[in-house]
Amino acid sequence: MTGAEPAQPPVSALEPWPDTVRWQPISRDLIWVELLRLAIVLAVLLLGLGVGWALSGHRLLGAALGAALLAGLWRTVTIVRAVHAWGYAEREHDLLVRHGLLVRRLSIVPYARMQFVDVSAGPLERAFGLATVQLHTAAAASDARVPGLRPAEAARLRDRLTALGEDRAEGL
Repeated sequence: MTGAEPAQPPVSALEPWPDTVRWQPISRDLIWVELLRLAIVLAVLLLGLGVGWALSGHRLLGAALGAALLAGLWRTVTIVRAVHAWGYAEREHDLLVRHGLLVRRLSIVPYARMQFVDVSAGPLERAFGLATVQLHTAAAASDARVPGLRPAEAARLRDRLTALGEDRAEGL
């Protein structure tokens, strides 16, 4: 390399084609769904620990109660960051899905390898007007999901992926 060449930024395997991929974010309302799930789990856990502590007075249960509160606070922060890390991009031959904080994951699912597409929405997702699109392939490890989509976007993505999958599979 000569001194006249500009330095190239380091390439990351988790962010391919940054200039050519248009990442779509998921709905930030997924944060509220995940926070409510956490609140339900924490309420049951804290209630059990609190009753146990009140009845026995054991200090270990009091410490567990404090640890559960700290873990809940830490998880609240990670939920917000994790939802912001989700994204998907539709390309000509495949769908890219990225997510993760500590362990970042990039899934590339070729349309021709898709077997079927699921759209699901649990009670909390429905309450916030959200749905999840899940792609299934022959290899279980390559399944990808895109949570936190509005129902209209989930239906559009489902229909597009199904049509592209059928078109690409005909050539096999």
